[in-house]
Amino acid sequence: MKKNIWIWGIVAIVCVGIIIGGYSIYVNKADEANDHKQSGHGGHSASTASEVTPKVSYANGEITIELKDKNGNIPSLEVSHEKLMHLIVVGADLKEYYHLHPEEVGNGVYLQKFDLTGGSYKAFVDIKPKDLSYSVEPIELHVGEGHQGHGENKLIIDTEFTKVINNQAVKLTISSFEVNKEVTLTFDVKDAKPEPYLGALGHVVILDENGEDFIHVHPASNDETIFNTQFTKPGVYKIWAEFKFGEQVNVYPFVIEIK
Repeated sequence: MKKNIWIWGIVAIVCVGIIIGGYSIYVNKADEANDHKQSGHGGHSASTASEVTPKVSYANGEITIELKDKNGNIPSLEVSHEKLMHLIVVGADLKEYYHLHPEEVGNGVYLQKFDLTGGSYKAFVDIKPKDLSYSVEPIELHVGEGHQGHGENKLIIDTEFTKVINNQAVKLTISSFEVNKEVTLTFDVKDAKPEPYLGALGHVVILDENGEDFIHVHPASNDETIFNTQFTKPGVYKIWAEFKFGEQVNVYPFVIEIK
């Protein structure tokens, strides 16, 4: 009798351990998925309702970002890759590209001094609000007169995937050009070693040709310039890969087609 009780006791302990372990895995996966959606990594998702609304404006050489949550309150932000806010600004033709980090000045307002030439832009406010869902959406930004519409300029698909910026070559190898498949972007930095930049070996930002679908990806590990992502619809996409060599951050542009 005592032996049976002892056996059932062991079985009960094992079962409890399995349940706790399974729950821990579930919670970790859920947290990872939530971080993935909030940071904008993996792409723009219309199914994720944002509880924070950014407003972006430009005047006198300064970009202003105002943040309010769904109740009109000022949201608190978590630090993501060493910054509270990553602001990506691209030109209407997707030729101009700027990765900026506005500073908080209070009352939900963030400022960035930066000179933009006259024209139309799209701004992407990449933030991680505390305890609030958030999806990065394109925000129209017009500077001066003569606004050019987005999507009017067709991107030319690259046939050569080695680019040289500031005498440093980088070669891109793509594992697949298929939609809804995991795609690995491998950047060969040609015997060089990028320095850590904003808490990672590099950063990759991807937009579709209309400047609507936003993907911000970080390396899969701390010692390789390899990035994993996925494209949810076919089309032409522009990739900007950022790597720091010495005191210089180089931005390498590539244009690909996903089928």
